[in-house]
Parts: sequence; structure tokens; C-alpha cells
Amino acid sequence: MAASAAPSTPSPSAGPRIRVLVADDSVVVRGLVSRWLEEAGCEIVGTASNGRIALDALDRVQPDIVLLDIEMPELDGTQALPRMLAKRPGLQVVMMSTLTQRNAEISLRCLALGAIDYLPKPEGNRGVTTQASFREDLVQKIRMLGADLRNRPRARPAALPERPGPVGLPERTAAAPAPVPRPAAAAAPVSVRPRPLRVTPPRCLLIGSSTGGPRAVGEVLESIGAATLRRVPVLIVQHMPPVFTAVFAEHLGARIGLPAAEAKHGEPVRPGTVYVAPGGRHMGLSGSATETVIQLNDGPPVNFCRPAVDVMFRDAAEVYGAATLSVVLTGMGSDGTKGAKALVDAGGVMLAQDEATSTVWGMPGSLVRAGYAHEILPLPAIGPALRTAIAGPGGH
Repeated sequence: MAASAAPSTPSPSAGPRIRVLVADDSVVVRGLVSRWLEEAGCEIVGTASNGRIALDALDRVQPDIVLLDIEMPELDGTQALPRMLAKRPGLQVVMMSTLTQRNAEISLRCLALGAIDYLPKPEGNRGVTTQASFREDLVQKIRMLGADLRNRPRARPAALPERPGPVGLPERTAAAPAPVPRPAAAAAPVSVRPRPLRVTPPRCLLIGSSTGGPRAVGEVLESIGAATLRRVPVLIVQHMPPVFTAVFAEHLGARIGLPAAEAKHGEPVRPGTVYVAPGGRHMGLSGSATETVIQLNDGPPVNFCRPAVDVMFRDAAEVYGAATLSVVLTGMGSDGTKGAKALVDAGGVMLAQDEATSTVWGMPGSLVRAGYAHEILPLPAIGPALRTAIAGPGGH
């Protein structure tokens, strides 16, 4: 049976702590994860050795976040997830699984079902105990998701904009537009009303994303359509570990009907192909807009990320300049903001997903506050806007 952790009392000045339920069939994992998160300031409201116990505990312990292992007896994570979300819509569920291709497939399927994120787990109890990176990733992810939960009631608009459909990017000129001016500090909600753009005909499409990204990227590319995407290469940095990125690329290719794979070092960039930065490696570019080559490297993390969106954006600014069309989708942190400056300075166009439709408005919100977003659009409007920018009004 599950052993419920005794909640500790938060200090009056700290505000409400993030309430976490940990579901894993390993008593060692449950104990370590609970201790690490309590030390990081979270409140462990309960633990469970299988999905059924976790499901039964939801109403009683009222967690903000559930850490849900995929492989458990009686009711595993994939079976428990949809029942949890049906019971408590909007619950933040983070899947945990060991780093195998099978579990990567299952984790991506769980994201499609409504899990907010995933956390690769080392093999065996010893791996969990000895790999410091697992503890660091766990604590950082829960802290950032918790911060988003605290901020969301104040900052998130109550409804989507009235006009979430296709947005026109009709005119093409040699000069890219100036970004929409943004205040230096954006505590108040930022307007998400679309405004027309004038763009140089793009030679590439760049996408950066993190938490919530797999679903968002797939939706955007599908709504652009294969016919339009054949005109440009698509380069994607999605914050994911190794193995996951290969499976993610495979899923994208099947969904949109175009070649899609992890990028390879020295590979020429071709229109009509989707290149996904491999987990654990930065994806840069070299050459010219007509002869571009993928450059992978194992440099230090940028914004705590590898691959990093900033690396791709900075290189694309030098290679493609004003012929760059880019978008930053949902994700934690601020990766992509510094690279966005380089792109905008070079004349490229930068779109950002709006707060209301983002799983976490960290990455897009950061570049919006910095003033580098030409448009801030709800997710359903991003694909049509990009399609128009690539193919022109009425193009396909």
C-alpha cells in the first residue's frame, strides 16, 4: 500500500507550496523523489505504488502535480492518466519513464492524451540514486511548473481572442517589420490581438518549443500542410532527451507526410524536410541560404538546455538573415529570447504563441516581454499565419 507523506507546514511568508503526489512502484524512487522535492520546498501530499492507489487518492489529497510512472502493477501510468484527467480536468501530470524507445513512444502518446510533461528516469534504483542530473531535472521541472501554476490565475486571459482563425501575412517586401513594442516589465497581461505582417519570402521555418511542445508543433505543421512545407526546410529544437527526439521526428513525419528525422552533422538542408535537433546536442547551421549545412555540437548547455533554441536562432540569423521565418511555442524558461534578438536584428520575422493557449508561457512570454515578437497568436492561428507567410495569400 502507499505510504502517505506527512505534510509539513509552510512558513507564513512562503505562500502556498506546490502539492505533489508521487506514483511509482519502487519504494526507493518514491522515497528519494519525495525527499528531494520536500527539500526544494514542495509539499508531498501522498505517494502511491500503482496507478489505482494514486487515482483513488486524488480527491482526498488534492495535488497540484502528479508524478506518474509509466510501468506499474495493477494500473499503469498510461491507464491511470486518462482516468485522472477525467476525474480532475486541468490536473498537471508529469510522466516518468526509463530512457528506452518503447517508453519514449508511450510518453509521447501520454502527452497527446493530456500529460503536461515527461521526465526520463535512470535505469534501476541505483541509477536514480547516483545520477545527480535526474534530481536536478526533477526539481527544476516541478519548480517551474509550480511557478506557472501560481502565476496563471493572475496573468492568463479568461478566454481566447475573438479572432483565433487564419491571420493574413499578405505583403512581401525586402524589409521585415519592426517588432511590436513591449514594455520592459510585463506583469499585466499582454495583448494577443494579431496584426498584419509584411515579410521577405522565407527560405526556412524555425520552431523552438519545450513543455507542451510536441502537441503544439504537430498541430502547427499539420495546419500549414505538406504542400506548403515542401517550399522550405523546417528546423525544430524541442527540449527532449536522446531517444525521444528520434521518436518525435518519426511521429511528425507520419503526421504531415514529409521526411522528418533527427538532424545529422554535416547534412545539407533541403526544402520539404523536417530536421529535429537530437537530444543532448546543439543544432547549428553554416553556409548560405542556398547551401546550408547542419552543424551539431556537444558544447555546454545554453539556458540550461542542450539542444538550445538560441543556438539555432543565432546561426540562422547569419545564414538566412531576413529570409528567416520563426516561431517560439509553449515551453518553460527563456530559451530562444537572445537568439530572437539576433534574428530580428537581421530582419527575420518572429512569431510567439499566446499565453492563453500555451501549456507554459515561459519561452514565448520571455521574448514577448523583450519586445522581439512581431505577432502573438493563439495556437490555432499560428499554422495558417505561417502558411500565408510561406505561400502567400491563397497559396497552398
